[in-house]
Amino acid sequence: MFYLLPGLGADERVFRNLLPRLHGQTRVMPWLTPTPDETLPHYAARMAADIPPEAEGLLVGVSFGGVVGLEINRLRPRLRTVLISSIPDSSCLPPLLRLIRASGVYRLFPPQWLKLFPRAGQWYFGVKDGEEYRLFKEILRDMEPVYTRWAIHRLLHWDSTHVGRSIQILGTQDRVFPPGPTPVEYLIRGGGHFMVLSHAEEISQILNRLAQQERVAAF
Repeated sequence: MFYLLPGLGADERVFRNLLPRLHGQTRVMPWLTPTPDETLPHYAARMAADIPPEAEGLLVGVSFGGVVGLEINRLRPRLRTVLISSIPDSSCLPPLLRLIRASGVYRLFPPQWLKLFPRAGQWYFGVKDGEEYRLFKEILRDMEPVYTRWAIHRLLHWDSTHVGRSIQILGTQDRVFPPGPTPVEYLIRGGGHFMVLSHAEEISQILNRLAQQERVAAF
């Protein structure tokens, strides 16, 4: 079973190239609207409520979805968390995001401002022209401000103490979460932050192989 968590502000559309390539049952976990001042562990518990306690398989999170996936994994330890374009713990937060956190600038500019500068977002997220850029603009258009602002704050102030182990799939050209000194299990050559769409074939091969390993280990 594949439980799929899209990235910040995104939905099932980011998986449209990946889903047909996965060998097994899939379920995209839709984002819930956070309550005021809701903690990340509490939010993850609400997300986990739709996953059976005895569930097994892969919990696949893209970007912020990987962070939420690791929090869900605390409550559903029989799942194996796979991170796509995400980080395994808060110590891996890159320098740019650390600077944004320290300056507090993210509090001054509403996330929906990104809708006014889609080309800047295209560069930062590594989105290619054509289909990817059209989808990116759709996601920006549909971005829910309350959720997005909450998620950015929770990402920047994530307490990952005692978070479980995960498998990381990262792109060599990811500007949001660039490869650092921490070892990465799978590096996708030329992959940017939007590689779940652009490199779906390579990522699906990795996920199918991991799922097969899980099935073999279960017997």
